[in-house]
Amino acid sequence: MGAPPSPSASGAWARRAALTAGLVLLYYAFSIGITFYNKWIMKSFAFPLFMTLLHLLVIFGLSGAARAWRGRSAGAAARRARGPLLAWPGYLRRVAPAALSTALDVGLSNWSFLYITVSLYTMTKSSAVLFILLFSLLFKLEEPRAALVLVVLLVAGGLFLFTYRATQFEAQGFLLVLAASFLGGVRWTLTQMLLQKDELGLQNPIDTMFHLQPLMFLGLFPLFAAIEGLPLSSSEKLFRFHEVEKLMGLLGKLALGGVLAFGLGFSEFLLVSRTSSLALSISGIFKEVCTLLLATHLLGDRLSLLNWLGFAVCLMGISLHVALKARGARGQRGAKQHAESGASSDVELFLLQHQEEEEAESSPPR
Repeated sequence: MGAPPSPSASGAWARRAALTAGLVLLYYAFSIGITFYNKWIMKSFAFPLFMTLLHLLVIFGLSGAARAWRGRSAGAAARRARGPLLAWPGYLRRVAPAALSTALDVGLSNWSFLYITVSLYTMTKSSAVLFILLFSLLFKLEEPRAALVLVVLLVAGGLFLFTYRATQFEAQGFLLVLAASFLGGVRWTLTQMLLQKDELGLQNPIDTMFHLQPLMFLGLFPLFAAIEGLPLSSSEKLFRFHEVEKLMGLLGKLALGGVLAFGLGFSEFLLVSRTSSLALSISGIFKEVCTLLLATHLLGDRLSLLNWLGFAVCLMGISLHVALKARGARGQRGAKQHAESGASSDVELFLLQHQEEEEAESSPPR
């Protein structure tokens, strides 16, 4: 039998476990919080595209402030710490496709909350892994394997069972989320291809958010103008307001979503940088369970036994996807490109490329 762990080793393990638990809770607070925030705000403000545009402005401002704060120290190191600033030709050519797909993904997701329950949104959005795998195969970022077919069957079958004869099923909201999931597959694939270009220097999530937001805003603005422009311009809640206090209160509520979105990206960065992307992926699985439980208890979402069975089948597929990703990462330690992309959120994907280095640094010497 081996020697028992020393008190110092036990203390270090306890501190690491406490840190991981705290970071996971922070991630849950922002991730679950923004989901319920979107549903809450849509009950009183039915302009999701305008809300999304405002969120993009807030994220851009906060990421710019974070870049400036990061570069406050003196010397050449500070200038490098401020992060890259891409020239316009390369910026438009390389960043625009990922930014446009991201803007449409976020915009349609927020739009769906006008019609859909939180539980159905959570379940349908989980199907993004299907489209991520599809586009990974199309762009040859992933080799066809029998295990991937099983992932697709489990996730698709779970989604079918969840929506089959659902008492709170709403077709319009479901189609909006499904379209957002499809665009999410495009988004993550393009983002992976973008971030594999080392010369761009966008490996830091703050820099990536800073560069994506302007083009996301420009890409989503025409859709906003066509759908919400006229109704919003005649709405007494905004442009035809009567009381300044109510207007400022509304703008404050809308800006809160941008703060939550920025906090979500930053909390993911902290969790992955201090642990690993595998911890984020596993946490994401349990986050879906927490979201559905909270939706049934707080919002009164009604789920049948068949719905829960479909959710369990879908989680099995996502768990298999995470296991395959972890196995592939261990088998390709030191490689520049990853075989698979993550599906949790805006910053998880490019953080995956550092997982091998993190695992190598944290593993004890043999």
